[in-house]
Amino acid sequence: MKALVTANLSQEILSPLLPDHDLVVNPNDFPMSHDEILDGLRDKDGLLCTISDRISAEVMDCAPNLRMIANFGVGYDNIDLSAASARGIKVSNTPGVLTDSTADLTFALILAVARRVVEGDGRNRAKQWGPWAPFVFLGTEVTGKTLGIIGLGEIGKAVARRARGFRMPILYHNRRKIPENQELELGARYVDLKTLLRESDFVSLHVSLNDQSRAIIGTSELALMKPSAFIINVSRGPVMDEHALVKALIDKTIAGAGLDVYEKEPQLAAGLADLKNTVLSPHMGSATLETRIAMGKLAVANLLAGLSGQKPPNCLNWSIV
Repeated sequence: MKALVTANLSQEILSPLLPDHDLVVNPNDFPMSHDEILDGLRDKDGLLCTISDRISAEVMDCAPNLRMIANFGVGYDNIDLSAASARGIKVSNTPGVLTDSTADLTFALILAVARRVVEGDGRNRAKQWGPWAPFVFLGTEVTGKTLGIIGLGEIGKAVARRARGFRMPILYHNRRKIPENQELELGARYVDLKTLLRESDFVSLHVSLNDQSRAIIGTSELALMKPSAFIINVSRGPVMDEHALVKALIDKTIAGAGLDVYEKEPQLAAGLADLKNTVLSPHMGSATLETRIAMGKLAVANLLAGLSGQKPPNCLNWSIV
């Protein structure tokens, strides 16, 4: 079988594919262009792509032999899943292996924005560290504050477990309630979205991107939050109206934001980068060496299974294709 790998993955990660499959691998640490993907995929049976690659019906139609798309990432809104299913192409993702690293970054953003860590670092490097005074350059306590989690999947639950170490009461909103024993284990209480926004000191988004979650946080939702509250997003950028967020931050409708994802990555909404009450990381939730190796190995396992006609471990459309 022939496969295109759009990411620069090591021989160690790709080794299960090497003995029996002919691979074309992107040698660079930046994404392939749309035309490069089209040209590279024409005679391929498999594709291992990343969340930076837009895999549309047009891309699929340029490769009549394509039978398997293995996405390097848990999110898969970069792939037209309906088009793949209609063409009998299996699609997979890499969930689970990035849960802890993403939950860790969530708490890094919570602590950084609440305690003004990035702003303080900048002041120190600029030699703006003035005399100590009791009420100058203050941050906000995290311990004991209420955390509202929107989307209590595996990453949301991992964040809740970390929050217990900070003695944070936990509210959550989900498409459906989790079992009572899990609520007790996490110390989490189910509420509707409006109640969560009104009562939380920190709101953390962990939803997948779909028609229901797109722009789930906009002007009216931000207006419900406390002026002292912070919002954190490590899920997908389009779940939040970024322009509405900028206005809320400027108007001090809310106190601050910690973001790892953006509506039109890598572009930021106008004015966002100028705000001191934000911490803006460049989509690095899974960016640890251990996690990226694990994601690569899982993507390869999915691709290998799909090419051999078996069910990939993390197939998203097995029942359809």
